[in-house]
Amino acid sequence: MKTPPIKRDKALIQVSRDHHHGLLLCWKIRTGFTKGVAIERIKRYIDWFFKTHLVPHFELEEKYIFPILGDKDELVKRALTEHRRLIRLFTETTSISNSLGLIEEELEQHIRFEERVLFKEIQKVASKEQLKTISELHAETNVQDNTEDEFWK
Repeated sequence: MKTPPIKRDKALIQVSRDHHHGLLLCWKIRTGFTKGVAIERIKRYIDWFFKTHLVPHFELEEKYIFPILGDKDELVKRALTEHRRLIRLFTETTSISNSLGLIEEELEQHIRFEERVLFKEIQKVASKEQLKTISELHAETNVQDNTEDEFWK
């Protein structure tokens, strides 16, 4: 039985597209592991992804999206805790192979949680003004990938 597609408010569609790119990152890490790609190559790519895509994405969520539910909301608390954990994993400099494996697993779980649970609740309570602000701040962009070393191909 297939899960029906999630009906996303148009103001959050671009944020959901960011999530899609995060899921692609997880796939790229898995593929790199399967192909025996050197950890340094994968780490170089995820460092670029973290700086270019993930940090601005987290900032947008934390400053404009999560406050819709408030900082006392349990779902928001969970998302913020997961953000902190992911930042620690992305910036780990010693157990890199282990961190990459954890990023691949935890980032995917985090994205699924935000898409299936948190954003659903946010859409229920967000005002038109709040959604408009998110939409304006995160206007549709053409996401550029780093194709210097496509280790996943």
